[in-house]
Amino acid sequence: MNSHLDKINDFTARLDIETLTALNAISVEKIFKKGNFLLRQDEVCKKSYWIEKGIARKYYLNDGKEITTELYFDNDIAVSFDSYCLQKPSREYIQALTDTTILQTDFGAFQTAKQQFPKLAKLDLMMTEYYAMWLEDRLFQFHTMDATHRYLKLIEDHPYIIQNIPLTFIASYLGISLETLSRIRAKK
Repeated sequence: MNSHLDKINDFTARLDIETLTALNAISVEKIFKKGNFLLRQDEVCKKSYWIEKGIARKYYLNDGKEITTELYFDNDIAVSFDSYCLQKPSREYIQALTDTTILQTDFGAFQTAKQQFPKLAKLDLMMTEYYAMWLEDRLFQFHTMDATHRYLKLIEDHPYIIQNIPLTFIASYLGISLETLSRIRAKK
């Protein structure tokens, strides 16, 4: 999957100056303080958020309990996918877990720019493919790895996670209880 991300980065690096200028014109750098929300439940996701630096999470509420579904790190795009694509109210929240610098792009402006600059449409498709592969990999991990191996893989991919994300969120992301996560960590 990283090879696909490399292709996206390579493609982006080769965008012509006109296309890059158009993309920059519709993108705004913004800083979200730790705990601030990029998106709240029932809001329409009208922006995509390219995480330049920092960590964010996506979660939903189930009977008052927060269920973390995604963690976003440097160079990830944070978005409530169905809300963004269909411009309907989000079922989820996206929250900064650290002070987070993002590049935010407006949905409508991006749709217009894609009409004018076909390379942006290709970039959009590549990012959608990457997200689909990431989701497939996450599902695969849930079906083929036990909790210990999912935790170890997460730590391997993001070694700084323990210092920056509350264990409650990590446990929720892994689909386990905080007690189970504590037992796994104690065995290490």
